[in-house]
Amino acid sequence: MNKIGFNVLAWSAVVSDDLFPIVDRLKEIGYDGVECFVGAADDPAAYQRFGKHVSDLGLGMTAVTVVGPDTSPINESAAVRASALDRIKWSIDRTHDLGSRVLCGPFHSAHAFFAQHPPLEDEYKWAGEVLHAAGEHAAQANVVLALEALNRFECYLCNTMEQLTHLIRYADHPQVRAMFDTHHANIEEKNYQKALSTIAPVLAHVHISENDRGTPGDGHIPWDDAFGGLAAINYRGWLTIEAFSRNDPDFANSIGVWREYNDPWHIAENGLSFIRQMSARHGL
Repeated sequence: MNKIGFNVLAWSAVVSDDLFPIVDRLKEIGYDGVECFVGAADDPAAYQRFGKHVSDLGLGMTAVTVVGPDTSPINESAAVRASALDRIKWSIDRTHDLGSRVLCGPFHSAHAFFAQHPPLEDEYKWAGEVLHAAGEHAAQANVVLALEALNRFECYLCNTMEQLTHLIRYADHPQVRAMFDTHHANIEEKNYQKALSTIAPVLAHVHISENDRGTPGDGHIPWDDAFGGLAAINYRGWLTIEAFSRNDPDFANSIGVWREYNDPWHIAENGLSFIRQMSARHGL
C-alpha cells in the first residue's frame, strides 16, 4: 500500500522547530509522513532536530530542493557546474540528517531561469554528468534522487516524462530516478497514462497536486487517469500532497503564488480523504 505524505511548504520553506506542532497535527489527521524543503542556507542542526521529531512520531520523511542560476548543472561554465554538484551534495547531506531516503525536485537545472533557446543536448549531457556524480554521493547516504519535470513557465530543460527519461539515461546511475507531479503533467502531458507508462521504469516519487495548487479533488485534474495510470504500472511509493499558500511570503513570491487557494488545513484534511478514496477506487 502506498504511503501518503504532506509537504509542509504550505506553511514554511524554512526547517525549524516552529514546524513541530504542524507535524503533530498531520500525524493526528492520519498521514504516514511529511515532506520539507531543503534550503541553501539553513542550519544543519535544525534538520537533525526536525528529523528526530518526525521519527519519534513514527512518521516517514521525504525532502525536496531546487537550484538557482549560480548552481545550475546545465550552465556552460564548468566552475558553475562544480558549484551545482556541491549544492546538491549539501542537500543530500541534509536529507540524510532528516532521516529521509528520497530527495526530489527539479535540481537538474535552475528553477524559473530561462535561456533564449530550447534545451540543448549539451545541457542534458552536462546535467547528466553532475547528477551521476551526485548519485555516487547519494548512494553513500542511501538517498534516491527523484528528479522532477516542471511546466514550461518554470523550466525549459524537462517539461515532460519523455524529456525526463532522456536526462536520466544521461545520468546513468541507479540512485538517479524520477518523480511525477500531477500539476505539471496537467499542463504538459497529452495523456497521463502514457506519461506514467513512459516514466514507470524509473519512477520513485509522486506529488499529488491540484491544477490550482489547492485541495486535491476540488479542481479539474483528471484524477481517474492519474490514479488509474499509477495502478496500471503498479506504483508503490509515496503519494505526497504538494500545495502552496502565502503563509511564507518570501517563498510564495519566489514561485508566483499571489493568492490563497485553500486553507492549508482544508487541503490536508480533505486531501487525505480524497487520496484514500481514489486509491481504493483504483486498487492502489
